[in-house]
Amino acid sequence: MKVTGFNHLTLCIKSLEKSLPFYCDILGMTLVHRGNTDAYLEWGDAWICLLEKSDYQKTENQIGMDHIAFSISEEGFNDAITVLHNHHIPITRTPIERGGGHSVQFLDPDGITIELFTGSLQQRMRNWK
Repeated sequence: MKVTGFNHLTLCIKSLEKSLPFYCDILGMTLVHRGNTDAYLEWGDAWICLLEKSDYQKTENQIGMDHIAFSISEEGFNDAITVLHNHHIPITRTPIERGGGHSVQFLDPDGITIELFTGSLQQRMRNWK
């Protein structure tokens, strides 16, 4: 078997009402479909499914995804930091230069850690060798 690339993420969230404005208005994703308990968002060639699970309980140090990282241009990075501050988004790792690019980590409405990163895998690997 050979996978050919990234396709999508499905995130369990508590509320579409809280998460949709975050992912659409702040991160700039496009709403393609909204159902009763799910929403499909697109950006570039990838997409996310938000799956509402009102009884979902996230625990610390659980096995699973650590964070999601989205690409952003160097030119847009500082503006993104301003948007995060203006919307009072909790920043969990302040903007730093790391692994061949600039990085900032913050939380979505359900406490999922999101990273904006300006670098590429090739740049990161040059820094780890």
